[in-house]
Amino acid sequence: MAKKTGKKVADAAEAVTRQAQEAGVRLIRFLYTDNGGVTRGKVTNVTRLRDRISDGIGLTVAMQAMNMLDQLAAVEGMGPVGEIRITPDPATFRVLPYADKAAAMTVDMLKIDGTPWEACPRSFLKRQIKAAADLGIALQMAVEFEWTMATKLPDGNYAPLDETLCFSSTSMTIAHQVILDIVEALEAQNIPVELYYPELGHGQQEMTIHHTDPLTAADNHIFTRETIRNVAYHHGLYASLAPKPFLDQAGNGGHIHFSLWDTKSGRNLMYDASGAYNMSATGLSFIAGILEHLPGLLALTCASYNSYHRLQPHFWSSAYTAWGPDNREGAVRVASRYKSDEEGTANAELKAADLSMNPYLAYGALIAAGLDGVRRELSPGEPTLVDPGNYSDAERKKLGIKRYPTSLNETVDALEQDKVLTSALGPLLTASYTAVKRLEYQSFSQQDDAYETKHHFWKF
Repeated sequence: MAKKTGKKVADAAEAVTRQAQEAGVRLIRFLYTDNGGVTRGKVTNVTRLRDRISDGIGLTVAMQAMNMLDQLAAVEGMGPVGEIRITPDPATFRVLPYADKAAAMTVDMLKIDGTPWEACPRSFLKRQIKAAADLGIALQMAVEFEWTMATKLPDGNYAPLDETLCFSSTSMTIAHQVILDIVEALEAQNIPVELYYPELGHGQQEMTIHHTDPLTAADNHIFTRETIRNVAYHHGLYASLAPKPFLDQAGNGGHIHFSLWDTKSGRNLMYDASGAYNMSATGLSFIAGILEHLPGLLALTCASYNSYHRLQPHFWSSAYTAWGPDNREGAVRVASRYKSDEEGTANAELKAADLSMNPYLAYGALIAAGLDGVRRELSPGEPTLVDPGNYSDAERKKLGIKRYPTSLNETVDALEQDKVLTSALGPLLTASYTAVKRLEYQSFSQQDDAYETKHHFWKF
């Protein structure tokens, strides 16, 4: 088996090296996303690419204890001693349309012996995909990308690209060329764009990417985020995917759409023509699992200090553990289906998510939470057909609807107490992630709003 695996890696390395050389690529980025949600990496010369695909590139273990301010959290075993290998997945190779003679791949974090490192986010997602497959479930996932386009002022502050209205055709005109270049750059990387429109906030844009399997969706998430930022930069603009780049404007979400499919028949397991809102018992149990684990899950899906300015009642971003059909104030929205393919388009959306997340961690934790609901046959309760913020406290209590944790620190508390999520993550990933988030909370809570927005604006 080892010989077969070694030959497969060698063949892939040869094929990717040939592809890079034929495309005139000189530099290849090995990209990973850390516990702070920041995409980082190292770059190899094409002359060493073949070996680097097989052997990886060395990286200190301390990088998974680094937060988004480049502060090192105290995590046992993540200090100056120790190294891993960031080892690329050849299937993710793509030439970068926005960087001359450059390409990129996403990586797994492997130990020196070649086995997955316990603090590797991408390996965590793979484990959750397998856990779903063991139950006969294959997921499809996609994210809605919301971001704010801005210019940088001489004083270092940012100003939105425009102050037009939601879905405004004027905004479409103002942003047309940069949006067109983003779409073409994504499609050149085999990332299909489905929709684009200007959103509510000043300078705010939204783009939806076609759904795919969770691992590919997470890889596409990274490449989409990189593409939006880089193409905008070449237009003299700054694309902020932070949850609240301007505290007085609508925030940026990263809503996660998901559907469940039978691994044998290919049938959509969320669809039942006779069920309420055409939702199956399996689909409802998956949603129930998400709602039950949402307080801790938020630490991974709304992963920054800045996130909790966005998660407020009546902001259409969701603030309560409610669900309902096309309820955009619920944590989980059951999306309406399209007549041409009712079964194929049955899906739900986690609205309590933004683009400060590490997608490998967020997607994996969402799967772990949902599968717990399926195994235990949980019920999400009655759907909420109004804004849950309009209920009285007594009404919400009666319906089992709870307010989210209101800070990053509170949701990290909830994560540490959630045995299902921490068991799925494992001890090292749990310890390193929570330590990083605690340090971020401590650092930002001692500063003012200007410091917060400055240090979130262009990190994600």
